[in-house]
Amino acid sequence: MSEKILGYTNYMFIDGDLPGNGDDMDLPGHEAMMITNKNTQDAHILVNLYFEDKDPVMGLHLTVPAQRVICIRMDLPICDEQFQIPFGQYSCELECDIPVCASFGRLDRRHNLGYYSTGYCAI
Repeated sequence: MSEKILGYTNYMFIDGDLPGNGDDMDLPGHEAMMITNKNTQDAHILVNLYFEDKDPVMGLHLTVPAQRVICIRMDLPICDEQFQIPFGQYSCELECDIPVCASFGRLDRRHNLGYYSTGYCAI
C-alpha cells in the first residue's frame, strides 16, 4: 500500500492581527500557527511576512522535524532569526520544500473569543 501525500507546499494566512492580552495573564491573547509534517524527512520552510504599513520581511527559516507537529506563537519571536512581529495587520506566507499541513488561529482574550482558520493554499 502506498503512502498518501497530505498537505501542500504553499500557504497564505491573510488575516494576521495580534490581539491584546485581555484580563487573564495566565492565558494571554495570541495568534498561533500549527504545522504538521507527516513525512519521513524534515520540512524546510521559508516564512514571508507582509504588512499594511511597512516593507515585507522575506525568507525567515523554519524547520519542522519529520513526523512531528510544531506550534508557533506569533506574539513571540519566530523562526531561526527570532523575528518579532509588530502589532498591526500582517499576512504570513509559507514556502515549504515538501508537503505539510498547516493552520492558523487566534485567541482573542479581549472579548473571550477564540478563532481558528484553515490554511489558504496556493497549488
